[in-house]
Amino acid sequence: MFEQNSIDHINQAEPSLLCQPNFQLYYTNLSQIECSREKTSSFTSTHKIKNRLPFPNLLSNLGLMSTDAFCPHDPFKQARESEGVLPNDFDGETIPMILRHKDVRAAAKDWRTFSSDDPFHVPIPQEECVRSVRQLPIETDPPIHTEYRKIVEPFFRRALKPEMIEQVEQLIGNALVDAVARDSIEIVRDFALPIQSRALAILLNLPSSEAEHWIRWGIHVFRDPKTGEKGSQLGSYIQEKLNRAEKEPSEDFFSALTQATFQGRSLVRDEMEGFANLTFAGGRDTVINTITGIIAYFSYHIQKLDSIRKEPKLIPSAAEEFVRVITPLTHIGRKCPVDTEVADYKVAANERISLCWASANFDETVFDSPEEVRLDRRPNPHIAYGAGTHFCLGAAHARLIIRSLLKKLSEHIGGVELIDFDKNVEREAQYQRKVGYQSLVVRLNSRTTSH
Repeated sequence: MFEQNSIDHINQAEPSLLCQPNFQLYYTNLSQIECSREKTSSFTSTHKIKNRLPFPNLLSNLGLMSTDAFCPHDPFKQARESEGVLPNDFDGETIPMILRHKDVRAAAKDWRTFSSDDPFHVPIPQEECVRSVRQLPIETDPPIHTEYRKIVEPFFRRALKPEMIEQVEQLIGNALVDAVARDSIEIVRDFALPIQSRALAILLNLPSSEAEHWIRWGIHVFRDPKTGEKGSQLGSYIQEKLNRAEKEPSEDFFSALTQATFQGRSLVRDEMEGFANLTFAGGRDTVINTITGIIAYFSYHIQKLDSIRKEPKLIPSAAEEFVRVITPLTHIGRKCPVDTEVADYKVAANERISLCWASANFDETVFDSPEEVRLDRRPNPHIAYGAGTHFCLGAAHARLIIRSLLKKLSEHIGGVELIDFDKNVEREAQYQRKVGYQSLVVRLNSRTTSH
């Protein structure tokens, strides 16, 4: 346990100092850290790290200790530079995490060696206990994957249409006007979640009233800290909508599934459910975490919003940079059908590996000063949306939401005051990583109020 003066030293450190990648604390004979944030003029929050950590992990967890709500954080730096692979225990299964950008990208493109044909096990942790159908097309390999993907691509390409762009921009603009009218707003559940749900309704050509139903599910359709596991809820909803679409088809996503064909036949019900399950699960908490992270960033760097306002052409590159730095999905699983080797680490046939997007996107051999947010970063070969055959089907939709958010923030918001926050932390045996927020409370000031 740290002595009290050591704890006080950490608590009183400047947030900017704690965010520096080269910031180091040296202590001896220390195996456990417990720290709490001090009250500041802008927020009051408490955060405790109680897990016993080996000393090498201490430095990698400084971002979690920082009083900066956004603070870019790379817990994989040491392992990436030294080994390139980090074996970690996930629910009793040791899964090696591939960390380097070139290795992750190569594995993502090599579906024969790193297969997605592993139902329920592509996500980490596995999802056998929260859903009963194979997610399509993500849990298949070519050539079947290619055929499946073609079925739903037309709906996801709708995000590129001018009329949909206009609708999403209006949605976000209205949400910001409402938020400004409040004394404060909790961003995760009262702002990001409604935007994600209502934008999805637009994409799927469903009535906006459907989104109000999805909002009640919380930030994750399978697991939610406030509601627990609830995969059956989504399954029942999908069944109901498919039943109605078969009886009364229209121009919506569910009707398209009931009318689709695969290899000369109609889709069976499990296939329809597999497409719908991924559609609702795949881009939910990831989009919510990205929206929330952007708001948190501007609470410390409002001048950067001024830059976007003066130079709207920054929006596309800024959107990609936020996705890189936030990387809302830490990793994804693959199964190796045959013995293989990555960065001198041997993987036996039929064992799982992890493609760690979060590590690859901070690889200093690819990204100069990776923990620095550069809204004009170009080139920016991040792989937050994946790579290769399984490049994210919803990438265009996610980009539309993020770009629209940046545009409307620059038009409507002159200040973001941070009131309180609670980070959501993935706590694993070999790493701890911030992935979004349990809550983020802010006050949004309009441009006219702030100036």
